[in-house]
Amino acid sequence: MSTEQPTAMRQVVVNSAEDIRVERVPWPVAPGEHEVLVHSRLVGICGSDTHACAGKHPFIALPYRPGHEVVGVVGAVGPGVSDLAEGDRVVLEPNLVCGKCRQCRDGRYNICRELAVFGCQSVGAMADAFVIPRDRLHRVPDGVSDELAALVEPLATPVHAVRRAGVGPGSRVAVLGAGPIGLLCLVAARAAGAEVVVVTDVLKNKLEWAQRLGADAALDAAAPDLVDQARRAFGDDADEGADVVLDCVSGQSSMTQAIELVDKGGTVMVVGIAAGPTTIPLHLVQDREIAVIGSLMYVHDDVRRAIDLLAGGAVAAEDLVTSTFPLERAAEAFAASIAPDQLKVLVSVTGLG
Repeated sequence: MSTEQPTAMRQVVVNSAEDIRVERVPWPVAPGEHEVLVHSRLVGICGSDTHACAGKHPFIALPYRPGHEVVGVVGAVGPGVSDLAEGDRVVLEPNLVCGKCRQCRDGRYNICRELAVFGCQSVGAMADAFVIPRDRLHRVPDGVSDELAALVEPLATPVHAVRRAGVGPGSRVAVLGAGPIGLLCLVAARAAGAEVVVVTDVLKNKLEWAQRLGADAALDAAAPDLVDQARRAFGDDADEGADVVLDCVSGQSSMTQAIELVDKGGTVMVVGIAAGPTTIPLHLVQDREIAVIGSLMYVHDDVRRAIDLLAGGAVAAEDLVTSTFPLERAAEAFAASIAPDQLKVLVSVTGLG
């Protein structure tokens, strides 16, 4: 890398779905103590980003500067950083936390009382470079490509949800929604030992993706007999439901289906970001002892598990990455990310423009 530091760089700013632009901004200041300067390489666009640019994310205000799913290369390290060096490839763990509240002290810093997400509530990494505390970075193994490493952050969320839901050997699991997070929930559930995984969606091509990734059944979420179809897929006993339902849609219809699909004593895990209040059939939750649990992001161990799964071949980059756009065409990348024929869209950051 050149030792000459640029004075300006490119950064994407989202003002609205119709106004996504690349701006010239000052180059980041030199990394301070326990900080690292990272040159971005690939940045993913996720459901949170598409909801935010449409003005529908409950926790991201417009305008915002995206980029929380990032693979990059260390450009410089600050004082006190001895275990990373210039040229090392890294992925970002974007949750910015206080480290002092009870949740942080208990190791559940993903629900820190002062949680902010890099690239959501702060300036993000869809730019030439950024500075971040060392403890927010994970080294990428040599055998993992940049494209595969771009799946680490989105896979960490399903790994956390599956772990929290108690999925294990022999579990019967239903995944509602076959977008990138839903499909990675399928991967994470299978890796945790799930015996049967049923995936639902309203789009035929998404169901075909689920089948290619190993779903035991891929069902039309709009089918009037969906619950009966799913129960037949779980086993010979038509009364058996799912041990765990992972709701990656988190809308009114999906939550209603989740309660219908889960077996007595089972768990409904809310993975998707709900747009607002949702009605739950509480009488069934009480009568059937159903646990309804929320899942937010992940912690260090979930990220390391995601890296290990990807390094071990749990899923290939080409199974999920459908398009890559250069940084200057970020607006096109955002538009593509909501197209029904796309799964994971990446933005490539090369050169300094």
